[in-house]
Amino acid sequence: MQTEAFYDKATGTISYVVFDDESKDAIIIDPVLDFDPIAVRVTHTSAQRLLSFVSDHELKVHYIVETHAHADHLSSSQLLKAELGAKIAIGEHIQTTQATFKAVFQLEDDFKTDGSQFDRLLGDGETLEAGSLSFQVLHTPGHTPADISLYTEGAVYTGDALFMPDFGTGRCDFPDGSAENLYTSITEKLYTLPEDTTVYVGHDYGTADRGPAWVTTIAACRAENKQLRAGVDRETFVDWRKARDAVLKPPRLLFQSVQVNVRAGQMPPAEENGRSYLKIPVGLFD
Repeated sequence: MQTEAFYDKATGTISYVVFDDESKDAIIIDPVLDFDPIAVRVTHTSAQRLLSFVSDHELKVHYIVETHAHADHLSSSQLLKAELGAKIAIGEHIQTTQATFKAVFQLEDDFKTDGSQFDRLLGDGETLEAGSLSFQVLHTPGHTPADISLYTEGAVYTGDALFMPDFGTGRCDFPDGSAENLYTSITEKLYTLPEDTTVYVGHDYGTADRGPAWVTTIAACRAENKQLRAGVDRETFVDWRKARDAVLKPPRLLFQSVQVNVRAGQMPPAEENGRSYLKIPVGLFD
């Protein structure tokens, strides 16, 4: 099994193509749709990079997996589905996220909160098979209630739960986020994986000392994670995470991303003039 990473500088997102070079079976994790919030324009540069790689390696993509409904980038899953014939999968607790943001954005009355916009909802402990590839689904809530990580022998893809050791963990201040749940997800699920497991993180922004990075190990995270090393107690982590989240600014594409991503990467239904509109709730953070 091989993993190819695609870094999106604008959002600090890392998308992955995980594949078997012999069978050509593959999945895509967390693809990005390029969005200019000033021009309100969608482009497909990031998605085309993925498509070119898939084509060049003659891969059969079975699933496009979202680790959660992202709040910092729009998903290109619909474009990839149309081009590749793959199914879109996400954790089953997306239903909670959909219900929450239906109220926040006053979405249309017939917007469904049962996850039916996605082709498959994944439960904790479930096996996701993609031809010769097989992944165990780990429900790792905290950043959102719907976060999942994907584990296969030797590797885990952690989305926004666990980051590089010098960066820490995902924030927990979005609606239904929970620092308490994130502590449990990391210490009781991710940190119990074999220490030589390779960790592929969902975001990185670089630091003063290094450029963007996205590969580490469970051993390194347990020993060096700046926010949650092995042995840090729950209260200490929760207090620190809440204090840190209290001073973080909202993601630049928060409102645009969530409205699209709870729809499995689809834009809102077109209005009478044939154009879609994204809402911005005034004063939401007052």
